[in-house]
Amino acid sequence: MFKKLAKIKYLPNNFKVIQNGDHVTCAISGKKIPLEKLTYWNVELQEAYFSYVEASLKRDKS
Repeated sequence: MFKKLAKIKYLPNNFKVIQNGDHVTCAISGKKIPLEKLTYWNVELQEAYFSYVEASLKRDKS
């Protein structure tokens, strides 16, 4: 299903694809996230998160 890891620049309300691909990897769980379902990320850390659960875990660790 997943073929190529995308390289992304995470922006405050959007993201920009730097290198084409079909997914990114969650910084917490390691799960693959299809670009069309990418909703959670951290602009400062330039990290993607699979869901609000992983995003909350990262925020709580900081």
